[in-house]
Amino acid sequence: MVDLKSIIQNIETIYGSNNSLNILKDFERVIDELDLYVFDNWIDGELVQGPKESKYFVECTFMWEYEKMPDPTGAKRLSEYGCKVQFAETHFHSVRKIKTPDDIRPGTKKGKIDRKEVWLVKILMPKKLMTDIQKGSKDLDLNKIEDIVNQNFRKSISPDASEQQVQDMTNAQPAEQPAA
Repeated sequence: MVDLKSIIQNIETIYGSNNSLNILKDFERVIDELDLYVFDNWIDGELVQGPKESKYFVECTFMWEYEKMPDPTGAKRLSEYGCKVQFAETHFHSVRKIKTPDDIRPGTKKGKIDRKEVWLVKILMPKKLMTDIQKGSKDLDLNKIEDIVNQNFRKSISPDASEQQVQDMTNAQPAEQPAA
């Protein structure tokens, strides 16, 4: 079972630590680079636990509404890259928004507690995969920068087409002959 208090504590821990936030960004980069978001509902997941770092792996657990189960084909893609993925059905308790008097718990001014069925997906991702994709991402960025610099350098060396035409015309004109 997942509760709101533990999710909030997890988020506070992440924001309180630059290392956890960087690990989470690397984790998300892998998910994005492996095109996991093209599979149904993967983009709708909410982090509930993690990132938990061990020597060789990083573990994160995400939650989806029961009706929006993530496509298991996405989990298969992760497993092809050495990730371990586990699905679990559980429930989540949330406080109902008060719209009518029936939404209030008897004897209090607080909303009733609803039980929602949810899916939990635990992903155990190898650190090596995260560093390989991060390195590839940095190399790709460096290549883009080099391409832009080289392209600008070539433009500054080679004359513009109109300038080239003017140069060709001046070179092609016959030398002036003195009048007799």
